[in-house]
Amino acid sequence: MLAWKIVTGIIVVLGGIGVVSSYAIGAIKNPNGAQALWGGVSKNLIPLYTLGMFVSAVAFLASTYYIFFKLDASAITVWPGAKFWIFTVVYLLILVPSALWMTLTVMMVNNPGTWFEIGIRTVLILTAIGSLLLLISLATVSPKVVDWTYWLALIGSALFFLHTAVLDAVIWTILFFRNY
Repeated sequence: MLAWKIVTGIIVVLGGIGVVSSYAIGAIKNPNGAQALWGGVSKNLIPLYTLGMFVSAVAFLASTYYIFFKLDASAITVWPGAKFWIFTVVYLLILVPSALWMTLTVMMVNNPGTWFEIGIRTVLILTAIGSLLLLISLATVSPKVVDWTYWLALIGSALFFLHTAVLDAVIWTILFFRNY
């Protein structure tokens, strides 16, 4: 089971670099400016999103800390019958689509098209599914270390899910595509 923890750790590190890099490159290389990436999101909602992004990042890190430093990969079960490998799936579902979102959004802004729209909607839905699976996995893991790090991870993953599912996959998508 240690092998799954190592593989998952590599995915988290490389995926995290991919997400941060895609955001930086997308913001820098977008000739239409950062405001175009917000689409139809009003200026009043942007601070809510910005706060949500920071809270989500901290929540993601708290969940990751708990998973890697509090759980014994060889002894846990998650949901009925899954083992530590489920976290590999969860992180792939969160990080791969997240790393693609900015690139697809910049492409949509610069050259609107149905395929970019489908791609954007797909990556946001996959990220929301991954964040829901993270929440379910943390809620059902057994045995669990129940201390302040567990509650931070659980509450944080719930907030992360709300951000990715509600703010990103639903509200941002509706508001963004009003312009296209």
